[in-house]
Amino acid sequence: MERIRQERALDRSRPRRDVLRLAGLVLPALTAPPLLAGCGADPASGAGNVLRVSQPGDPVTMDPQKQGDMVSMNALINMFDTLTTRGRDNKLHPRLALSWTARDERTWRFTLRPGVRFHNGEVCDAAAVKFSIERLLDPRTKSPIVELRYVKSVSVVDRLTVDVHTTLHDPILPDKLSLFGGVVVPPRYLAEAGDQGFASHPVGTGPFTFVRWQRDHELRMRAYPDHWAGRPHVDELVFSPAPNASSSLAALQSGGVDLVAGLTPDAAQQLQGYTGVTLDGFSGIRTSYLSLNTLDKGPLSDRRVRQALNHAVDVPLLIKAVLGGKAREVPAMIPRGAFGFDPSVKPFTRSVRTARELLAAAGYPDGFSTTLTASNIDSNVAEALSGLLAKAGVRARVDLLDPGTYSSRLTSANHAALGPMYLAASTIWTLDGESMIQSNVRSDRRQSRWHSKEADRLVDIEELSVDPAERTKAFSDLQRLMQREAPFVFLYQLDNIYARNRSPRWKPGPAGVLAMASAEVSR
Repeated sequence: MERIRQERALDRSRPRRDVLRLAGLVLPALTAPPLLAGCGADPASGAGNVLRVSQPGDPVTMDPQKQGDMVSMNALINMFDTLTTRGRDNKLHPRLALSWTARDERTWRFTLRPGVRFHNGEVCDAAAVKFSIERLLDPRTKSPIVELRYVKSVSVVDRLTVDVHTTLHDPILPDKLSLFGGVVVPPRYLAEAGDQGFASHPVGTGPFTFVRWQRDHELRMRAYPDHWAGRPHVDELVFSPAPNASSSLAALQSGGVDLVAGLTPDAAQQLQGYTGVTLDGFSGIRTSYLSLNTLDKGPLSDRRVRQALNHAVDVPLLIKAVLGGKAREVPAMIPRGAFGFDPSVKPFTRSVRTARELLAAAGYPDGFSTTLTASNIDSNVAEALSGLLAKAGVRARVDLLDPGTYSSRLTSANHAALGPMYLAASTIWTLDGESMIQSNVRSDRRQSRWHSKEADRLVDIEELSVDPAERTKAFSDLQRLMQREAPFVFLYQLDNIYARNRSPRWKPGPAGVLAMASAEVSR
């Protein structure tokens, strides 16, 4: 039976390979899922009203203010509440804050939900909100969360009202408090337990309470009956890591998990067709791109070369052949569904001939050799990109890194740590284009590899302007500027894809955050 299933998996890959072969691409052979390899969950723990979820990795820490990655937040958001929240309708909704308003250009006032307590009984009030934001901003916390960069201080107005003061007007501050920047932590418990004790046994106000965490195995949570929104439908929630399609399939088939999240389209294709496995797809906003090092000497410092790369990479073909159609082309970094997307900005035309002409004009008639760095999770996409670039004469050797090494280099202060060209993606969880631009474009930002005074000026407008129309224009001008200068190769926004067995019922929002309070299971 297992051999038959492997053959079916190989058959499914043929159309995708055929498209690539016709395009002259080089793509490594797909890996058929080795069945029933080890997975992270314990099947014996699965009886009853327990929802088991897996994603590609394990959280970095249980301290929500000391991590900045979606894998960690996907788990932590179930134990902690934020001030605001993004609904499935893409709109901002109340959470711990019932309302908010801009008192003046540098002050946002938040009115809090009454009667909320942390899991240890501690009151969640304005003092807790002030403590949480100030802890996040304290350099001693060493938080990687950057969204609150303009927050200067927080003042308590009364028990359920706080004012957040900023150095500059921050028009989307309430959006930034809907996830990473908006988590509220318990001041009294942190004073008693210390940072280490808090991370060992986290206490929040969220719909689930912490039970235990066995790193790289499982995080177990229990329904919090006194949550302000009501008790979750499931008794227990278990997160476990499944780093690839093979382990995801094994976990689903063994009953170790009910829902697999974070699947890349090519990984999902490997799960398609197996008995008891259903794939669900939803429009997503996670956006992929190639970052080009324009700062150091070499071909990429010439915009004609960078434009050539954009003409050479046939994104629609890439989406069809490698991603199974589970993505949408992005014209210039900002995805559809996010504030700032301009439908009048069109993607590059795909033309190898134009690419070769631009390379020749830049002094590279025979192309050039370079390196394309990627996480090994994205190996198929990286190899396909290399194949597309090769058609224009750009010989890009693919350098694959394990996710941990890739992430540490990405967030390092060395802008060349990932080489001249690297494949990256960002989840725009605020649904505002600023989230995509903030770390990559302005010349003083962590991942910026393009210095442009005009881009800096436009970033300042879209980040700080009070007028939404002014912000919209700045975003449009910025996207047109990025198309002219091409500091990135613009790729696609991915669908959110989930594999599940017959038990769970749950629907995500556009950012794909794994907030599971509304989920149900049936056995």
